[in-house]
Amino acid sequence: MNIGRRAALGLALAAVAGKARAGGMIRLGLLHTLSPAPFYIAQARGFFAAAGVPVSFTFFDAAQPIAAAAVAGDIDVGVTALTGGFFSLAGRGALKVIGGALHEQKGFEATAVLASKAAYAAGLTSIDRLGGHSLGITQYGSSFHYMVGRLAEITGFDAKTVTLRPLQTIGNMVAAVRTGQVDATIAVASMARPVAESGEAHIIGWVGDLLPYQLTALFTTSKMIDSRAEDLHAFCGAYQKGVAAYRQAFLDRTVADGPAIADIQQFILASDPQAAAKIRASVGWYDAGAALDVEDVTHQLAWFTAQNMVKGQIDAQDIIDTRFLPTR
Repeated sequence: MNIGRRAALGLALAAVAGKARAGGMIRLGLLHTLSPAPFYIAQARGFFAAAGVPVSFTFFDAAQPIAAAAVAGDIDVGVTALTGGFFSLAGRGALKVIGGALHEQKGFEATAVLASKAAYAAGLTSIDRLGGHSLGITQYGSSFHYMVGRLAEITGFDAKTVTLRPLQTIGNMVAAVRTGQVDATIAVASMARPVAESGEAHIIGWVGDLLPYQLTALFTTSKMIDSRAEDLHAFCGAYQKGVAAYRQAFLDRTVADGPAIADIQQFILASDPQAAAKIRASVGWYDAGAALDVEDVTHQLAWFTAQNMVKGQIDAQDIIDTRFLPTR
């Protein structure tokens, strides 16, 4: 069944059940990657519409613009990595983290560090050798900036000797390492693996093996919480169903993953004959119930603040709302 027919069916079910709410559509901002897979599954199976909160997707090329779009009123909810820009906006009372999403976890290869062909040949064969090299990121203060800083702390290379090159989009980052314009970059598995398999770059390590952390999280605006809390509860309940289906297919493996792959393909890799293999090779960790790693979000905030990417002192408890989804 195509997206339009599924959406129409979901809306019809919601109307029949009498669940439609006055708040109407919820606009979700997200990256067009495999990382929000449970949302794709929930949308394809009509979970949101059946809960009375039909969802529309707005895709972005980087994380920080999603937070800005929420504050501007262009989206209602966002799911992406937390950034210096996000924490700054949240510290002013505009945004709240309300749930977990993709979590970097040892043994789950979600995010790779890529070295260009030339840099690899010259000795950049592991993450601890990144010092003295150029590395593509989306923007200063992005999650990629955070990962580089934390990986430096863990492996011992000098982050100050890494030349960060803001390239605005993830696609630009991958293209730059493929063509040797930068020595290295960081990319989700579904983008990193094909480049490595083609021989245009090399995977020199996986972030989750060294740095388990809350890579992406669900957030919304304070205004949305104040005005549409009931809708948010319904939205989060439908999201949890998507997470449960994702975990059953890819993590617990208690059901066949074929239907879940078909659902995901409606939104990404639809025309790729290798889509199923790419999806299976790019499975990332989602905690049961879409639980949020509050301790790690607190640590991220502290790191961005220490780097002067967030001004003033922000209490993590003031920017996290745990009424909608569980904590880890």
